[in-house]
Amino acid sequence: GVWKHSKSEGHDDYGLLVSEKARKYAIVNELNEPVSLKDGSTVLQFETRFQNGLECGGAYLKYLRPQEAGWKAKLFDNESPYSIMFGPDKCGATNKVHFILKHKNPKSGEYVEHHLKYPPSVPSDKLTHVYTAILKPDNEVRILIDGEEKKKANFLSADDFEPPLIPAKTIPDPDDKKPEDWDERAKIPDPNAVKPDDWDEDAPMEIEDEEAVKPEGWLDDEPEEIDDPEATKPEDWDDEEDGEWEAPKIDNPKCETAPGCGEWKRPMKMNPAYKGKWSAPLIDNPNYKGIWKPQEIPNPDYFKLDKPDFEPIAAIGIEIWTMQDGILFDNILIAKNDKVAESYRETTWKPKFEVEKEKQKAEDESTDSDGLSGVQKKVFDVLYKVADIPFLSEYKLQILDLIEKAEKQPNITIGVIVSILVIILTVLFRLLFGGK
Repeated sequence: GVWKHSKSEGHDDYGLLVSEKARKYAIVNELNEPVSLKDGSTVLQFETRFQNGLECGGAYLKYLRPQEAGWKAKLFDNESPYSIMFGPDKCGATNKVHFILKHKNPKSGEYVEHHLKYPPSVPSDKLTHVYTAILKPDNEVRILIDGEEKKKANFLSADDFEPPLIPAKTIPDPDDKKPEDWDERAKIPDPNAVKPDDWDEDAPMEIEDEEAVKPEGWLDDEPEEIDDPEATKPEDWDDEEDGEWEAPKIDNPKCETAPGCGEWKRPMKMNPAYKGKWSAPLIDNPNYKGIWKPQEIPNPDYFKLDKPDFEPIAAIGIEIWTMQDGILFDNILIAKNDKVAESYRETTWKPKFEVEKEKQKAEDESTDSDGLSGVQKKVFDVLYKVADIPFLSEYKLQILDLIEKAEKQPNITIGVIVSILVIILTVLFRLLFGGK
């Protein structure tokens, strides 16, 4: 893919532009000196704009480790080792602002990707947005979009990162095997049960309704379909090549006012004698031992951790694959003070965003005189916020999938809203009734 230094649409401000569709892109900038993430707070921030919208593509940044880790700027690619990956990604069921920390296990020496659980969704518009990650010395990380906090997490919490930074103290024994006589069946067929003498397994499910009577006016001699009297054989029809021409069929107009046409047959009804195949009733299994699990053993990779062992950031790279063009990156910042990042948002991002928002509002109003497109956009914005509600996290992917379908087919928006309301009510009822 070809990068371009290009103006942001509607502004004199320049950015780094993804100029072609369906391409892989990579570009990297080495810092003058590595930035340590271990001392105080660190703020990672950048702006991006999907000028042509975003259906399938990434727009995240990689904060790379020093080149001693085994990479070269000229050969920067998806294998180059990073410390943090941060930013929006949307394609299919994926719709999230990534935050991934690569952390070294001091026991095994391996680097493990730790993904932020339940990250916020990507804004669904063509405006410039600013993404901020604030790493605090108390192990807290805050994710902001346009200066508004969307997610707060703790690096050492198993509830916030998958897999957890601190491994489990015990793991299932990989050498433990289930005994051959272990019975996991909670219920078994009653061995003493006998099929009743009057149980007919061969009785059909449906039988003819002997009490049915042919309706008066039924036209036995009229077919349901007839040749179209207005159809004519095409002039270029060749019987030898195309076969004998036959007129297309149409519904018989005489059948429209009659109760039916053609041969009358008695309708079918459920057979009261039908019982199907007999099977013994289930009873509690006297040999049931429960679901087998291997015994737990101490985890050889377990370690204690007071703070993440962050690798320093020596370079910033963009390495993405995208089906979209028009993705614009701008104002990439690493700071030690979140007030500096806030100042950049106020002076570089907000003025552009306000101009774009007003222009978008005017376009929405002109697109549809009754304001329907603008209303739908607001509905989608609300639905994306609903998807980020924590207690719906189990259903987030399904909700995002529904929203994406509605964006492509606005006529089904009402149905999608109803579907999401059903999901919310389902979760609420489960909470009220103890998960049942």
